[in-house]
Amino acid sequence: MKKTLALAVLALAATAGVAQARDQIQVAGSSTVLPFANVVAEAFGQAFSGKFKAPIVESGGTGGGLKSFCTGVGETTIDIANASRAINKAEFESCVKAGVKDIIQVKIGYDGIVFASIASGPKFTLTTAQLWKAIAAKVVVDGKVVDNPYKSWKEVDASLPDQAILTFVPAENHGTREVFVEKVLTGGCNADATAKALTGDEKKAVCATVRKDGLSVDIAGDYTETLARIQSSQNAVGVFGLSFYEENKDKVQVATVNGIVPTAETVASGEYPVSRPLFFYVKKAHLGSIPGLKEYVTFFLSDQMVGDEGALVEKGLIPMPANELKDQRNAANAGTTLSM
Repeated sequence: MKKTLALAVLALAATAGVAQARDQIQVAGSSTVLPFANVVAEAFGQAFSGKFKAPIVESGGTGGGLKSFCTGVGETTIDIANASRAINKAEFESCVKAGVKDIIQVKIGYDGIVFASIASGPKFTLTTAQLWKAIAAKVVVDGKVVDNPYKSWKEVDASLPDQAILTFVPAENHGTREVFVEKVLTGGCNADATAKALTGDEKKAVCATVRKDGLSVDIAGDYTETLARIQSSQNAVGVFGLSFYEENKDKVQVATVNGIVPTAETVASGEYPVSRPLFFYVKKAHLGSIPGLKEYVTFFLSDQMVGDEGALVEKGLIPMPANELKDQRNAANAGTTLSM
């Protein structure tokens, strides 16, 4: 009898512990969205002080966040995954297989991917074709596919600085990497007729694979690591979001791409070629069980946060047009779920 009572007490204590641990919203994912989510979490905690706690927000990259998000539903799983690109079909199917069947997609605004170098260094005027030649594992030379032979930017194009190639590119756990591969490597590759005509694995090796010979380095951490590497190396070019650059203008400069300067205006219009929407994903099943989750979603999409003069715009987020923001609010309020 005593043993049974003791086990019951332990079980009750464990349940109470879980409940206590989950009186906060849990968020993980994109390092690009991270600073925006941190601002919202802090403001939410202040706005709802005494009612809801500020959410716990962690990084881990888009891929890592969605992987965690898709492990299942319930208090031991995260509620929200931040993402710097849309969830893909494989991730969606993984979610559904694990029981995460109702997913709400929320777009929060836009960002651009920039190519940054030390502020005191030479200016870069780049094209996607030049970036492909500098960073791809294999390129086309004299009509033949070869291992990337280029060691300096001037070898890529005589108009570029006479500086050794050293790039810091987000690792494969980051959504930024996927957008970079799609819009920069593949886009630049397709500017070459021979490369564009390739198919299958050869096409992937030429148009979608970053070089691994030490002249391009994958960064698994967040953008602060990339910035530190640029400052340490002095002659490197790093890849990160426009919003992060806006916070560090005193330390780095950014290149034009295809003749376009990355700004809030050129990203919002789509004129800058490496632009992307930013999202977070919510488990609909958690809306009724995790305190404050529904209110957090509404608060995130408020004018105070993502409006034209909102706190996140001051932080570097590029806002959505008014009609698009209205649609996002309506869909979120209705609990509209994603289908693929």
